[in-house]
This record gives sequence, structure tokens and C-alpha cells, in this order.
Amino acid sequence: MAPTATRSPWPRIGAIVLLLTALLSVIMIAFAWPATRSSVHDIPIAVAGPPAATAQVTQQLSAKRPGAFDITVVDGTAAAERLILDREVYGAIDLSSGHPQLIIASAASPAIATALQQVAQALGGTEAAVPVRDLVPLPTDDPRGAGLAAGALPLVLGGIVAAGLLTSLVAGAARRLAGAAAFAVTGALALTAILQFWLGSVEGSYWLNAGAVALGIAATALTILGLESLLGAAGLGLGAATMMLVGNPLSGLASAPEMLPSGWGTVGQYLPPGAAGSLLRSTAFFDGHAAAPHVWVLLGWVALGLALAGLAAVRTTRRPAEGERADDKIPVAAAA
Repeated sequence: MAPTATRSPWPRIGAIVLLLTALLSVIMIAFAWPATRSSVHDIPIAVAGPPAATAQVTQQLSAKRPGAFDITVVDGTAAAERLILDREVYGAIDLSSGHPQLIIASAASPAIATALQQVAQALGGTEAAVPVRDLVPLPTDDPRGAGLAAGALPLVLGGIVAAGLLTSLVAGAARRLAGAAAFAVTGALALTAILQFWLGSVEGSYWLNAGAVALGIAATALTILGLESLLGAAGLGLGAATMMLVGNPLSGLASAPEMLPSGWGTVGQYLPPGAAGSLLRSTAFFDGHAAAPHVWVLLGWVALGLALAGLAAVRTTRRPAEGERADDKIPVAAAA
């Protein structure tokens, strides 16, 4: 008679069910909470024109939408356009000509561009509609920016999958790191080609865009590999969970960092998914303006991953050395 298979105890099954429920709840919170709590707050905009007119509009905005905007007052249209192109503001209400007009940059954030149009029309009241000029529009092949927003997930998954496969299939920390770096380049070239040449979701220099994507993939993959080399499977899980459940929802690529729940958008910009997404917007639509902070964030994560891997290598080499010293202390008679 064949032996009866061992059955798992019911308490263990109950614990697994509770763990899965908790995990599903965390995933739901991570992705749904930022989306459902998104709102317009502290959005940087400019108001351009004569002092009396700008003061009146600024007062109206503060009264009707308190806390919604971080307003910079400038004296003319050219100054407002410069702030938009430098990515210091998302748009401007221009009063220079005596008749208000709205200047937006939908490529910076379609969601904020829509919100600004609603605010401008409300300021116009029952008068003629406020004219809108899109200074940096999205590509005609993707006027809603759907491709770039959807590209956030493959960018994060690329780094996570790379780290997981390299850990499973490649022996040697140095070879894993080299494989991750190589994949960051080839994966970025492929992903950017799809976004730019097939979907038409990004513009600008293909090579700069690919560099931004490569830096994002490398930051994710190398950080996870560094954690895995130091902590083992727990490090792999910690890194993947951080990038997927925290970094991706807080990246702001689908809307804007300022539209996420207060403070969390800033946190997201210090994680690889958010920094990479903002860097890609800068290279694709704004000639690289405001790219430097995001580059430094990503380089910092790359450096962290390499440092963790180096620490793990030092720890590994130190343990055999300590073992050899212990063996040297064994008396000859005892050894015999």
C-alpha cells in the first residue's frame, strides 16, 4: 500500500489565507490610494502681467482654490514661457495683453493641463472663453499621453525581472551586476524605440531618452541585486516590493507628483520609478531642462546597489579568512 500523503494542518492553511488577504490589501492600497486621493494642491504656476492685474487674479485663485497653486508672479509673456520651458511651472495665466489667456504644457502633465483650463474658465466667468495656448503639446500620435503613463510599469518590471532572473540563473555577484548593466542598455534601447518610433508617445533625442530609461532600469535592478547579495531572498523581496508597491504608485507619471496625496509625490521623486519618469519627460519634451536632480537621484540608487554588493562581497571573503584563522589555532595534538 502506498504511504498516505501528509496533509497540511488547518491552522497553517488559515495563516496562509490571512497572509494572502493582507498582501492583496496592501497591493490595493498601494495602487488605489494615490489614484483616489489625487487632487490639485501646490501646483506651480505663473501669473504674468501688470502688478494690479496679477494681484487681483492671485487673490481670486487663493480665495476660490486655497492651497491649490504655488504662484510665481512675472512681468510678461516671455518670462512666463521661460518658466514653463524650464519646468519650473506647469502653466501660466497671462494678463499682459489686457485679456487673459492660459498657457499650458500638456507634455508636462495632461491632468494638470486639464485642471488649469477648468480654473481659467472659472476665472473668466460668463464672459468669452479664455483662449488656451499649448506651449509644449503632447505628440499627435498620443495626444493623451497614455503611452508614457503606461510605460511606467514596464520600466519598473524590467528592473525587477532582471534582478530576479540574474539571481536565479547567473552565479557570481560581479557577473550579475554586469548582466544588469548590459540589460539596462539593451532594454532601454528596445523600450524607447517602442515608445518613440512605434507608439509615438515621446519625442526629442532617441539617445537621450534611451539614456534616461537605461538609468531608471539600472537603478532598480542594481539596487535589488545589492539587497539580494546582502540579505538573500529577503533582500530580493524587499527591493521588489519597494519598487513595485511604493515607487510605481508614487511615481506621478500618470498625473503629476503634485497631484498625489500631500508629501507622497515628493517621496516618489526620490525613488527610481518617479525619478526615471520625470527624467524621461524632461529629455523627451523639454530639451533636458530640470533633468539634473533626477539624474542624481538615479545615480545615487545605482551607487547604493553597488555599495551593497561590495559590502556583501567583503563579508563573504572575511568569513573564510576568519575560519582559516580559527583552524590555525587548533593544537597539533588535537588535530592528530
